[in-house]
Amino acid sequence: MKRIKIEIAPGVETEFVDRDRALAQIAEWAERGTRFPMVIFGPEGCGKTAFLRQAASGLRELGYDVFYLHPLDRVFAAEVDDPDVKSLFADLVRKTLEDERWGRLALAVFDLTREILKKRRRKIAVIADDVFQAIGLDKAAAYVKGLLNMIEHPVYRYEKIVVLVATSEGVTRDELGRHRWSLAMPMWNMPQNGFRQLYEKMPSPKPPFEEVWRWTGGNPDMLSKLYTAKWDRNAVVTWLAKEKKLTPDFVTRWRSWLEKIVDDPQVLWSPDAPEELIRQLVERNLILYNIYERQQIFWVDEPPPERDPELGIGRDVAWQTPIHREAVRRALGAPS
Repeated sequence: MKRIKIEIAPGVETEFVDRDRALAQIAEWAERGTRFPMVIFGPEGCGKTAFLRQAASGLRELGYDVFYLHPLDRVFAAEVDDPDVKSLFADLVRKTLEDERWGRLALAVFDLTREILKKRRRKIAVIADDVFQAIGLDKAAAYVKGLLNMIEHPVYRYEKIVVLVATSEGVTRDELGRHRWSLAMPMWNMPQNGFRQLYEKMPSPKPPFEEVWRWTGGNPDMLSKLYTAKWDRNAVVTWLAKEKKLTPDFVTRWRSWLEKIVDDPQVLWSPDAPEELIRQLVERNLILYNIYERQQIFWVDEPPPERDPELGIGRDVAWQTPIHREAVRRALGAPS
């Protein structure tokens, strides 16, 4: 499968690196289709968008008509053989960019897919990245149900269909988990060897790889932020603390628990851990909670280790990256 080019930092471009198991999964999905919409979730900046772009390219290479939607980045593409559908999609994109009604294209995919299949059976892929923010988190379950209906009850028959949806919203995973309309699969930060390949693309001078690994835990977006901040880790930690609204009120209310979890996030798995604190940490995308078993079948690409105290990973609870943990430590007034 041809690997796409991606920009990992301003002015720094490379091809899609590592993630060999993930590429094999794309080929497997292409071979049999997806029985349910596959909802991919994981830490912010772990590489979900790059993976979906690679999936769109790979599925097109394997003979699929592909709709790709990423409203937050204002990127929309219809790599399809039907010129009428391609023209209609382009018109919808122009209107959407004018009035910023991002949900229009997400919903239009249902009609566009029917229009393609009306002429002949085809292989169809719908790839939606962070689309729930465009349509509203309250409509996420209904949208996934619509995607499932497209798979289970098509108006026109298709050859195969692949539906991939990604989200960084922890609360979306909980909402979708109430139903049996999708199959959720987590994706973690990059493994050490693959992350080293990205690090080596960064211009020198730069800190030693071991330091960057301990700061980021293999998160490509954190690597980019550090590079943009001229490798000033303190600046990135300060920015993240503001971004996550780690206010004095929040810290004062939960100080005793926060002091425990910066040392070991697994303590949140204890029966007496406050549900309200867990909810807030998930909503702020600071932690992942109720992490899947580390069997590869449950994961996109490779799962994280069972436990890694240095990176803030517990068996059931983990900080999204070590810098997320350091932002909380900073808010507590502790040295990082």
